[in-house]
Amino acid sequence: MKISVITAVYNSEATVGEAIASVAAQEYSDVEHLIIEGKSRDGSLAAIEAAAHDRMVLVSEPDTGIYDALNKGIVRATGDVVGFLHSDDFLAHTRVLSRIAEAFEDPNVEAVFSDLDYVSQSDTGRVVRHWVTGPFEPRRLKWGWMPAHPTLYLRRSVYETIGTFDTSFRIAADYDFILRYFTQTKAPSVYIPEVLYKMRLGGESNRDLGRIKRKSMEDYRAIRRNGVGGPLTLASKNLSKLGQFLPR
Repeated sequence: MKISVITAVYNSEATVGEAIASVAAQEYSDVEHLIIEGKSRDGSLAAIEAAAHDRMVLVSEPDTGIYDALNKGIVRATGDVVGFLHSDDFLAHTRVLSRIAEAFEDPNVEAVFSDLDYVSQSDTGRVVRHWVTGPFEPRRLKWGWMPAHPTLYLRRSVYETIGTFDTSFRIAADYDFILRYFTQTKAPSVYIPEVLYKMRLGGESNRDLGRIKRKSMEDYRAIRRNGVGGPLTLASKNLSKLGQFLPR
């Protein structure tokens, strides 16, 4: 089983090397790592080339944003399974892709996802938030449930069937896609109750109050568009994040 990991890069000189290294270190060998670099204005391209490994494919060209870049990666992916690794994040250990491949050994499984740790920008060993996803149940969607998107691996056939990210969403296209998929699927999914992904705090959607407001507006549009609820769903989705700050 071949796994395609897609990393969109724009002005991530300081962190992209660690992201690439975490894929290069994976014990699972049948991997394709697609780097979609958007003509960064910093030294990202040089950092990518310095960290390059023999399972990496680099595409460097302008794009219109992260979801456009991820869509380009999906179109180019040749793996049976597709997942994402953002350029300022990293896989939690060397067996992450092995764990994912094991879950996909059942040919009926379409989706695999896990838990995620948010870590400090300055000290990636310090966990600030811990996201426990839990298994999927359709009724949970109206209460704001979603898997942490970077942990979600899907068979490539899913994208061929329901499409890719809607780039009219600038911040919440991942949530819209997740709702689109989980409201339509009848296939079983596998939840791995383990942290497989480390995300640095300070992402695009939470950078300032303006972006937080826009994120909420886009989340609500996705909720209504996919018919999973209304204001209560949005409120539940946001309130559920509070538990991620509790000490383990």
